[in-house]
Amino acid sequence: MKALLESLKPGDTDLELAQSLDPDRLPRHVAIIMDGNGRWAKKRNLPRIAGHKAGVGSVRTTVEVCAQLGIEALTLYAFSAENWKRPRTEVDMLWRLLRFYLRKELSDLDRNGIRLQALGRIDALPERVRDELAYVQEATSGNGGLRLNLAINYSGRAEIVDAVNAAIDRVRLEGNLGSLRIDEETISANLYSPALPDPDLLIRTSGEMRISNFLLWEIAYAELFVTETLWPDFNRTELLTALVDYQRRDRRFGGLSAGEPETFTPDDEIDAEEIVVSSQ
Repeated sequence: MKALLESLKPGDTDLELAQSLDPDRLPRHVAIIMDGNGRWAKKRNLPRIAGHKAGVGSVRTTVEVCAQLGIEALTLYAFSAENWKRPRTEVDMLWRLLRFYLRKELSDLDRNGIRLQALGRIDALPERVRDELAYVQEATSGNGGLRLNLAINYSGRAEIVDAVNAAIDRVRLEGNLGSLRIDEETISANLYSPALPDPDLLIRTSGEMRISNFLLWEIAYAELFVTETLWPDFNRTELLTALVDYQRRDRRFGGLSAGEPETFTPDDEIDAEEIVVSSQ
């Protein structure tokens, strides 16, 4: 938090937003569905890849601000398992763009103590992309700052399936298959990144009101923030606005609000005649 405030000068439009944040109530983990690159390009009569290139700047800004705020983890939805349906030329260009980003940003990631990790079925990626990811992950593995997670060839449903299969494979190797019981703890322990806290805040750009098969298990209690802004236009102001909105939320996790009086006691009786069941 201090690093961000020190980077802002008096008169900066984001200073007031940053100062309004409570550093003790920031989300530990922010997840973002980066949507709208194609529409951004279409509005400017540009090829779709121009939108993807422009979106790299938003990635850089978002990573920088999260690191400055001291946020523990940031997960970006970079390429879904369904994205393979896109034209081959676009997919190939996305891989080239990813490799370029990884090479160009490695020194900054390392200098700022950021640790990069890839989530998804990485084995299905092109070999050169896998090699680049492996190199950057290894090079930043000792960093203790922001955990930057790129969800690549990722599917929330596939992650749950893979978690269950991983649990089955483990007990089969141990010779204890008959004793296997699948519960929430078992699935959580076998997710792609079990050491991460669940996302507190899920941001989606471009105004689409859907989850798109992203972190289905992990976002059970995440706060949702949807903005009409297209991803290439998502900047520091947009991110700070989302964080301010997050801190206005009352996170109850199925319970009562803090300070809300308990109006029912175990001794209270319920008259069955007062309960009206409608068949409509």
